Amino acid sequence: MDQPVLELPLSQGSFSELWAGMVTSSDVGALCPQPVPTLPLVSASEETWGPQEQLQLLGSDFQFDLLMDEELPADVTAKDFVNPPSSTVPVTTDYPGAYSFELQFQNSGMAKSVTSTYSEKLKKLFCQLAKTTPIEVLVSEELPQGAVLRATAVYKKSDHVADVVKRCPHHQTEDSSDNRSHLIRLEGSQLVQYFEDPNTLRQSVTVPYEPPQLGSKHTTILLSFMCNSSCMGGMNRRPILTILTLETPEGLVLGRRSFEVRVCACPGRDRKTEEENAGKTQSGSKQTKKRKSAPAPNTSNSVKKVRSSSSGEEEDKEVFTLHVRGRERYEMLKKINAGLELLDTDGKRTKQEKKFPKKDKSDSD
Repeated sequence: MDQPVLELPLSQGSFSELWAGMVTSSDVGALCPQPVPTLPLVSASEETWGPQEQLQLLGSDFQFDLLMDEELPADVTAKDFVNPPSSTVPVTTDYPGAYSFELQFQNSGMAKSVTSTYSEKLKKLFCQLAKTTPIEVLVSEELPQGAVLRATAVYKKSDHVADVVKRCPHHQTEDSSDNRSHLIRLEGSQLVQYFEDPNTLRQSVTVPYEPPQLGSKHTTILLSFMCNSSCMGGMNRRPILTILTLETPEGLVLGRRSFEVRVCACPGRDRKTEEENAGKTQSGSKQTKKRKSAPAPNTSNSVKKVRSSSSGEEEDKEVFTLHVRGRERYEMLKKINAGLELLDTDGKRTKQEKKFPKKDKSDSD
């Protein structure tokens, strides 16, 4: 027996009228062997379907697909979720935090052959261009899963702290890597990520924190700097600080350490020179250099003393120190001073001969 065919009426009425005129309970029972739940009928005045009721009618699968198909804004990327925005003026003060975050540097000495050396006295790292510097990271207890170490370079002086530290154009041109503008590199890991903040344009590099190996208390990271401190168009002799922060995957800072960096050709020599100069500054032995820029009255007073003493019988015994730049100039002034000393000696001898003339010896003598 052929099943009756239902034709849908062409109606512009309400949904309830359409449903009532199209299917009846007897028709449904004849078509479907299994019982089918029916929807409650509502009047045309009560027939209002909101977005939530429509989603419930279509099913939960449609709602899930609808949310999955919704596209994210074009400016939101995966890196934005792991790279929190940096502040305009980064904090450089040390903060050990709850995990007692600390850094240690290897004792390399001050020999000319060393590629990197750290001065505890100056809290400053001296290293060569593109040479790896091992830094030991210590924490007091186990860190949260997914913790990272972030390295950021900033200028030390307040006049330049708002500027972004980048490589000079010369070294960027020679480098063919995707991160050629970054000054700091982290070596030895394939999980290193390089970031640039879209607001401040500050650059940073991160590496996942690895727990210490068996028998060790620290984790070692390898840092390298890709420009000299004297590079024109880059640091241009402006001192920089490197900030190492310990962070969670969400960007929460767990600890912070900072140290000054000088990238130079001879780290051992420059460290020795700066430590000696710092010692002289603390002991106050740089007062002689201040005399060079002293006002003119001091010089005139010393000249008057020399003139007044030379006219009298007493000798001027006051000694002056003169700082001379350059070996050739020093040798020339040294010869002039020796000639003046010789003239003084001849003058004294002449005066003595005039005061006490030699008596002519007689023939009998």
